[in-house]
Amino acid sequence: QVQLVESGGGLVQPGGSLRLSCAVSGSIFSAATMGWYRQAPGKQRELVANIFSSGSTDYGDFVKGRFTISRDTAKNTVYLQMNNLKPEDTAVYYCNLKYRFYSYWGQGTQVTVSP
Repeated sequence: QVQLVESGGGLVQPGGSLRLSCAVSGSIFSAATMGWYRQAPGKQRELVANIFSSGSTDYGDFVKGRFTISRDTAKNTVYLQMNNLKPEDTAVYYCNLKYRFYSYWGQGTQVTVSP
């Protein structure tokens, strides 16, 4: 059974940084596409970043070089380094795993950017 557990969220001031982690149980991590999504109150969930099994990445347009997604296959963990955070980045951030026709979600971690 696949489980995803996020950590690293919290309260940060504008311009600050956070690193989110998502630990994945199960044996399909290395072959899966891993993603970070976010959902702000009253808004739809949106893609923040993907990292494919090849290591290639893509990002939502709003990231604009501020965030970096990475993965550590030895630790079955995907990371999201977020720099120069803005108040509009406030949201619940979710980790996602896609493998063939399966999709799994973590429980989410709150990120709040406020003075």
